[in-house]
Amino acid sequence: MILLTPRQVVELLDRYIVGQGAAKKAVANALRNRWRRHKVPSPLREEIHPKNLLMIGPTGCGKTEIARRLAKMANAPFVKVEATKFTEVGFHGRDVDQIIRDLVDNAIIMMRQRLRREMKAKIDEAVEERILTALLGDVAADTRNSFRALYREGELDERMWSWSWPSPPSHGMLGPWASGDGSMQEMVVRVDKIWGGGPLGRGEKRKMKVSEARPLIEEQEAERYINAESVTREAIQAVEQDGIVFIDEIDKIVTSSEHRYGGDASAEGVQRDLLPIIEGSTVSTKHGNVNTDYILFICSGAFHSCKPSDMLAELQGRLPIRVELKGLTAEDFYKILTEPESNMIKQQQALLTTENVELIFTDASIREIARVAEEVNTNVDNIGARRLHTILERILEDVSFDAPEKAKESGSQVNVVIDKEDVLTKIGDLLKKQDLSRYVL
Repeated sequence: MILLTPRQVVELLDRYIVGQGAAKKAVANALRNRWRRHKVPSPLREEIHPKNLLMIGPTGCGKTEIARRLAKMANAPFVKVEATKFTEVGFHGRDVDQIIRDLVDNAIIMMRQRLRREMKAKIDEAVEERILTALLGDVAADTRNSFRALYREGELDERMWSWSWPSPPSHGMLGPWASGDGSMQEMVVRVDKIWGGGPLGRGEKRKMKVSEARPLIEEQEAERYINAESVTREAIQAVEQDGIVFIDEIDKIVTSSEHRYGGDASAEGVQRDLLPIIEGSTVSTKHGNVNTDYILFICSGAFHSCKPSDMLAELQGRLPIRVELKGLTAEDFYKILTEPESNMIKQQQALLTTENVELIFTDASIREIARVAEEVNTNVDNIGARRLHTILERILEDVSFDAPEKAKESGSQVNVVIDKEDVLTKIGDLLKKQDLSRYVL
C-alpha cells in the first residue's frame, strides 16, 4: 500500500477535483488508517475494521471521481458498481456477491500487470533471444550481436518469417492455457485474428512480421515467468486487506418512509443482502473464498427523494462516517474549468491543436460559461459538472467542425478566440426561453 499522509492525499485530490474539502479529508483519513492498520501487531490488528463511508450530495459534484482517484493513489483493488443493478435474491437481477467477484477479477488483472512491469526486463530479454534464434538459428556470436543491434533499433520489425505456435489443449485440460484470468485464451484469439481466424494445427507454421509476432511471444514468455496460482493468491490477499468497493446510487434502493409500501419490492431486500458483505462475511468466487471483513466500502447517493435515515438501521450502522458534498456554484464551475491539471479547457485546446488550431478562451468567456452552467442546473436538472461538457460542445460545435479546412486554407496555425459574446451568441438566447428543458443543455 502506498505511503501518503492525509494532507498529501488531499493535495493530490485537489489537483483533479475542485472543492469538497470535507469529503476529501474523510477519504484521506480512511486511506491512512488502512496503512496504519498494517503496522499494528496481531492480534489487535485483526480487531480493527475499516470505517465505511457514505457520501451524500447531488450528481456531478465529485463523489465518483474522489473514490476513483483514491483507489488509483492507493494502488488497491477497486470496483465501482451501481446499486440499481442488483436485486434481492429470488428476483431477476445480479447477486450482490458479484461485487466481490468483480473486485477479485480486477485485482488479478492489476496483479498481473504489476508483475509484468516488475519482470519486463526478463521478459524482453527472453523474447529477444527467441526471435533471434528463430531468425538465425545457431550462428557465430558476432553475427548474432550484429542482428541483436538491428533488432533493438527496430530494423527487423518488417521482416517476414515463418513462426511456429502451439495449439491450446482441449477443453478441460489444466496448465497455463487454462489459467483463471484467461490471458492465454485471449492470446490465442489474437493469433487467430492475425491469421484470419482459421483453425491452427499443433506446431503449424504461419508467416508474419517480427513486429506482429513480438506481442504474442511476449504473452507466452509472461506465462512462463508469472505463476497463475501465485497471482491469484496475492490478488485475493490484496482484496481482503486493501480492497475498495464504491457503491453508487445507493439512494435508489432506499424507499422514503412516506412511500415505504409503494416502492420496489426488491429494494429493501438488496439492502439486507448488502449487510453481510459490508459487515464482513465469506464470499465464494471461482478463485477461492474471499473474506470481506477488511474491505473498505464507500457508498454514495443524491438522496433527493429520500433521506439517509430511510435506509435500514443495520445498514446505516455499517456506514458510520458520513460526509455531505455541496452543490456546485458558478465560482466552483469556473475553478473546474481552469484549475485541475487536465481541466476541460485544456482538453479542448489539446484536441484542436492537433488540427493546427490554437483555441483561446478569454477569462470573461469562462466566467460566462460557469454562470450559464449554474443557471441551467438550477432551472432544469442539476447534473453538476457534467453540464460543462454539454455547454462547451455547443459553443465549440462550429469551431470543431470547420477546424480542418481552416487550418488547410491558412497553411499555418489558426488562432480562434472565444469571448463572452461568443458564449452569449451560442447559449444566451436559449436562456431567455421559458422552457429550458426543451433544449439539450
